[in-house]
Amino acid sequence: MLDTGMTRRHLLAAMAAAGLGAALPAPAAGPRGASAAARDGAAAGRRPDSIGVALVGLGYYATHLLAPGLQLTRNCHLAGIVTGSPEKIPQWQQQYGIADRNVYSYDDFDRIADNPDIQAVYIVTPNDLHLPLTRRAAAAGKHVWCEKPMAMNAAEAQEMIDACRAAGVQLAIGYRMQHQPSTARLRAMAKDRPYGRILKVSADAGFHAYDDVDPSSKPWRLLPQHGGGAMYDMGVYSLQGARYITGQEPVAVTARSEIHRPHLFEGVDETTYFTLEFADGLVAECSTSFGKNMNTLRADCERGWYEVSPFQAYKGIGGRTSDGGSFDDGGVPHQQALQMDNDALAILEKRPPLVPGEEGLRDMRVVDAVYASAREGGKRIVL
Repeated sequence: MLDTGMTRRHLLAAMAAAGLGAALPAPAAGPRGASAAARDGAAAGRRPDSIGVALVGLGYYATHLLAPGLQLTRNCHLAGIVTGSPEKIPQWQQQYGIADRNVYSYDDFDRIADNPDIQAVYIVTPNDLHLPLTRRAAAAGKHVWCEKPMAMNAAEAQEMIDACRAAGVQLAIGYRMQHQPSTARLRAMAKDRPYGRILKVSADAGFHAYDDVDPSSKPWRLLPQHGGGAMYDMGVYSLQGARYITGQEPVAVTARSEIHRPHLFEGVDETTYFTLEFADGLVAECSTSFGKNMNTLRADCERGWYEVSPFQAYKGIGGRTSDGGSFDDGGVPHQQALQMDNDALAILEKRPPLVPGEEGLRDMRVVDAVYASAREGGKRIVL
């Protein structure tokens, strides 16, 4: 099965421990329930040239966040599914009215090239499948939206960019936080420097989970061949946060990893600490973990500080400043819906997406350096 991963129980426990449990929506209702009402309401306001989207991989994120989000969008809609779990198909078809012709397995995925109902695919699979599925989708002439992390390494990320460019289709990476008002606020503060020059940054993203996992039956996020480990999964939030709160790209990296549950973390990192150096001398101290709850992004400046905590929750983003100020996510009702609407609008308006493949590639270059530094005992890696 390719739709495996963190179970709902594990994810709820982890998010609750991090103070995020209330942000998770409940499983979608049946065809006569709330989801149908939301779908009907969205359809009434949906543009006639709405982008048809096929979800590739029907794990937790697709089931409980992306599919419900697509019931709220104006510029796109759920048109198809691709799954390696045939037992999931009847429920999806019943709940979302998906026609038989728009249902695919991984074996016959390439048939999607002949389907005019679907213009874009959203890849929500284990990380090692991002490159091959992107190649196949691009060859089929479909725009690609791909979950983070973009790939297993920078070389794969570049291949994905090249494949989509050659096919003339868009490639967008699922960094939902890039679409949030709170992120826009931090970018503006990096430019305007309301508290003077930034002196230090810290970015921490992680949660404690997996204590009840059977070591003989690990979810894919604990398996190295699928791109498991904290740095791939949560570390990109810390990395992204450090980049957009400073408005700069790192020029060097040092890193170290820790493992406290070796029976679970074999060949993957449980906790990773990494330091990003920037050209002006600014340093960002970052961390990520599957064994510790952390969710804060902070900038200490010449005349004060500001921080966002949580900075990568599904909702309830909260920022505060040293002079008593505050800011939030602007009341965005559904982050994934906003992200997908923005990416669909980029296709419709024939302009680059907000978070193109090149943005994911920038992160993968740093992720590669983080892993290299950790393997080499904290060696400083120049980017």
